[in-house]
Order: sequence, then C-alpha cells, then structure tokens
Amino acid sequence: MEEQHPGGPSHWWRYGPPWWNRPDDPEAHRARLPWRSTVLITAVVLIGSTFAAHGQQDRVPLDGSGRVLLLAASLLLLWRNRHPVPVAFGTAAAALVYLALGFPYGPVFLTVAIGCFSAVVAGHRRAAWAAVGLLWAGHLLVALWLFRRLPPAGDRGAGLGQEIVIATWVLAVVALAELARVRHEQWVRERADRAEAARRRADEERLRIARELHDVLAHSISVINVQASMGLALLDSDPEQARAALTTIKSASKEALGEVRQVLGTLRAPGAAPRAPAPGLDRLPELVEQAAAAGLTVETEGEPPRLPPGADLAAFRILQEALTNVVRHSGSRHARVRFGYGDGVLRLRIDDDGPATGADAGGSGNGLAGMRERAAALGGTIEAGRRPDGGFRVLAVLPSDLREDQ
Repeated sequence: MEEQHPGGPSHWWRYGPPWWNRPDDPEAHRARLPWRSTVLITAVVLIGSTFAAHGQQDRVPLDGSGRVLLLAASLLLLWRNRHPVPVAFGTAAAALVYLALGFPYGPVFLTVAIGCFSAVVAGHRRAAWAAVGLLWAGHLLVALWLFRRLPPAGDRGAGLGQEIVIATWVLAVVALAELARVRHEQWVRERADRAEAARRRADEERLRIARELHDVLAHSISVINVQASMGLALLDSDPEQARAALTTIKSASKEALGEVRQVLGTLRAPGAAPRAPAPGLDRLPELVEQAAAAGLTVETEGEPPRLPPGADLAAFRILQEALTNVVRHSGSRHARVRFGYGDGVLRLRIDDDGPATGADAGGSGNGLAGMRERAAALGGTIEAGRRPDGGFRVLAVLPSDLREDQ
C-alpha cells in the first residue's frame, strides 16, 4: 500500500516528508541552492524575533545590528547542502553573538537547528554535535559568568531551570537529526537494493529470452540446413525426395516462426499471459519426427513424466538442444533418450555413438551453457562430455516436484 499511496503517513515516516529533497544525483542536489526554504526560514526568524522582542523589555531592543545577525544566520542556510560543516558552525556563532549582545530570545535557534540537522544528514555528525555543544557552552558561560560585563545592563544570571530547558532543546535537536540521518541512510540502501533487484530481473529475463531464441533457432535451422543440403544434392537425381526435403524445411521454418513470435510476444506485453502454451515433453513425438527429418534416428526408453510447466519446458529445451548438437556435431545418425523418474527427480539422458565431426563436439558452448542455466534455475544439474567409447552423453538431473509458483 505504501507504493500505491506515496503521500501516506507510513511513507512519510519511512522515507521522510514530501519536501525532503531526495534527488537521484547527490551532486546535483548539492549544486542547487535551497532558495525557497531559506526565504521561508528567514521570514519566520525575523518576524518571530520581532514579536518576541515585545515581551522581553529587560533585553536590548532589537535594532539594525540584531536584524543583521538574524539575517546572516538565516542566509548561511543557502549553502547548507554544499558546505554543511561551515554552515553549522556559522549559524551557531551568529546565534551566540546575538545572545551575547543581549538581544531578545526568539527563533534564532531555528537556524542553528536546521544547520546542524543538515550537517548530520550529510554525514558530518561530530561537526554538528561540536557546533551545538559550543553554542550551549558559550551560552552557559554568558548566562552564569559574563552576564555582568555584557548587555543588557543589570542583567541577572540564568537559573538552573533555564539551562536545563536549553540542554533539553540541544538534545532534542541532536536526536531528531540522528533519526533523520538513519531514515535517510535506510532509504538510500532500499533504493539501491530496488535498483539492483530490477537490474537482476532484467538480466535474468534477457538470459531467458536468449536461451529460448537460441534453442528454437538452433534446432530449427539445423533441420533446415540438413534438409536444404539433401534437397540440393537430390534436386536432379530424385526430385520427389528433394520435394520432401523442401516440405520439411517449410514445416520447420513455420514452427520456428511460431515459437519466435511467442518469445517476442512476452516483450511486447510484459506480464501478460502467453497466447500459446509453452512446449513440453508432450511434444516428444514431434521432436523425434523433426530429428528423423534431419536424418537422425531417436530411440526412447521410459515414459516422460508429467511435470510442472517450468520443469517441463526446461526438460524439453534440454532434450531439443542435445538432439540438435547430435545433428550438428556428431557423425552418428542414431541417438538414445532415456527417461528416469523417482523421488521427485527426473533423470534425462541423451547418448550418441559419435564420432565427433569437429573440435566443438557436443556443442559450441552456448547450447551447453543454456542447458546448465536452465537446470540451475530449477536447482538441477547438467553433466555433458565424451564417453569412453567415443560417443557423447548429456545427463540432466532436474527436481520435478516444484510448486507451480516456483
């Protein structure tokens, strides 16, 4: 609900009030001068001090010198983002001089509070504490000892109760500034975590789409390549066989286009349900038929189990890629597929008798990497390598009892 109602009380407490400036670029934030808030603070300090002077007849009347000090303390806040430490000490010094000259008490402390608040939030905690501590120590010195030598004439020393009130005010300023700093740091961390999570999701989605496109295109284009070579070789000597090869090319290209459209559809409508069901092991006969069209005989052992959609798609793509690698990289025209299922684990094994037809036997690397990524996403493993007799084996172990939402 916080994301839907960014102005609610919970959002205010967690991330700060709406006027709290949280830019994406901290350098740009420091480069800007907070004119509006500074003008408002200056007006509050000048007007509030003028009204407060009417009730403090025993203090020095607020004249031009006093207003200059109030104005200087307020205008220093223009640079609180760029130079928080000098501003914190500057506002504290201006307030101390103002009080030492005997001018009336009033909202002059507001400038000190905001200056130290900005320094704490910017990470200069010790400087802010030092500025507030020096102001309080200076006031204590004036109120308990120097009051006899400073205006107004006949001033009396401050009581213990007044100093306790001032000390409480100092502690309140420090506490509020620390709370704001903690909240600000929490917000920065959460924003960085959200950005990192978004980048991670984007990378995972990019890899998923790349795997899907690779598996679809590698398999279909391999079939098309084999059939095109066969058709060219038989075009003159056996036109009927060449026609059959062209028919297979048409069927494989149509299927590839359909699956590519399905993958690209997820990009056009993110979050929408796919228009066609994802392929699974129920399309094993179709996969065997396509391999046969490419000249590869596939022998199956065992029945493919019913799997959750994620595991079903991963098993189908792994089997498809393994058979594609046999067509492309093996001299064998025979492959064996074995399904084993037990204890909630699917064991899928694909063997061919070889020999390899190139240095990249078993695949160029992208296909095997894609199979491993699919298996790892489900908590499974892929073992692929040459057999002692010269063939090649792919063994996939996939947990198949995952819940649908996983």
